[in-house]
Amino acid sequence: MTISSFRLMQYYQRIDRELRAEIARRWPDGFRIQKLKRLKLAVKDRLQNYARAIRADKAQ
Repeated sequence: MTISSFRLMQYYQRIDRELRAEIARRWPDGFRIQKLKRLKLAVKDRLQNYARAIRADKAQ
């Protein structure tokens, strides 16, 4: 695992914690939840693309 993939994983986990905390609030903010979900998905996509690139490099 490289430092950039490690940082992306940390960021993903932080977003997930914030999302869970927002959902658990007494009056959750729907717009914030939507924003966090979009951000979480974008980070997940970046992690998957990074993993694919690493696998492609190893295959060559």
